[in-house]
Amino acid sequence: MHPVKNALSVLRRRPILRVQLTLLYSGLALGLLAAVLLATNLLYGHSEQRAPAGTPAAPASGSHAFDAGPAAIGLGAAALAIAGAWWLAGRFLRPLRVITTTAREISATNLDRRLDLTGPVDELTDLSRTLNDLFGRLQATFEAQRHFVANASHELRTPLAGQRTLLQVALADPAADTASLRAACEEALQLGDQQERLIGALLTLATSERGVERWDPIDLADITRVVLSGHQREADRRGIHIDASLAPAPTVGDPRLATSLIANLLDNALRHNIAEGHVTVTTTSSPQHATIAISNTGPTIPHQDLDRLFRPLHHTGTQRVHHDGHGLGLAIVLAIAQAHGAELAPHPRPEGGLTVEVTFHPTQKPYQG
Repeated sequence: MHPVKNALSVLRRRPILRVQLTLLYSGLALGLLAAVLLATNLLYGHSEQRAPAGTPAAPASGSHAFDAGPAAIGLGAAALAIAGAWWLAGRFLRPLRVITTTAREISATNLDRRLDLTGPVDELTDLSRTLNDLFGRLQATFEAQRHFVANASHELRTPLAGQRTLLQVALADPAADTASLRAACEEALQLGDQQERLIGALLTLATSERGVERWDPIDLADITRVVLSGHQREADRRGIHIDASLAPAPTVGDPRLATSLIANLLDNALRHNIAEGHVTVTTTSSPQHATIAISNTGPTIPHQDLDRLFRPLHHTGTQRVHHDGHGLGLAIVLAIAQAHGAELAPHPRPEGGLTVEVTFHPTQKPYQG
């Protein structure tokens, strides 16, 4: 259940908080009054017992005569205490009712609303600020989710439409022979591979955003060597030279996610490159951190475009040598880095291309909610 809705449902199940506070406040007041009266009675009785000799004794009335005066005073004091406690509890709970009503009215369609609680700085104003921060994060998350779903739907619809058109044209051609049908099937398979890669990237992104479930000792240098060996053929096909300087870089984290981070960084460096370009990969470490840096040649990237590069399904407007990316590589890198509590620092190269550094802190594990 949603945390805000869960809290509101608890409040709805317990509408007697004001009654509880009233009983508490009035009970304390009446208890104090009873203690004062008891102490007064004891002192009065003690003074009577110590009366001097020869003092006439008090007339004996009924042994247990009922005195209506103190009883009426007691009942009046009790009624006054309960009424005052009820008013005081209502005054203290009024800001909480405002928070509850406003929070109940806020939903996924109007997350732009905020609590407007004025008054002295106390626990309730702190609660309103905390809830406003929560609503702000929820609004940003919902907007990012809607944007991501819209882009993902568009990206998945494009290869599906192309695949359908390709098959329809092939079937509608009366003169189609085996060779043309085979070519159509091969193109359809390529479009299917494109969809499979995109779906795999979406699953990787979702897994990364869920957080790190296992923390194992890893070495960024060892993982990078394995990733480089799997990308060397692709680099040769593109005519791109890879220069690697891999010093031991031990840290802790999820080996699978760390491999995906490095693989996506290298994929991005190869795809967004120039003919006869190069890629530089380095790993370094110190007692406090372990860092991997991947730099590539490529088009010039303005500083104002850096944030957009790490958004899901974003494509830059610059010219590329190959247009076979799915637009999720750097978004996956960012999600994995955040899940590990690592620092990600992109730096555009003045001569073109991009350098991305990811710094892991072996002794630091982010909170896993």
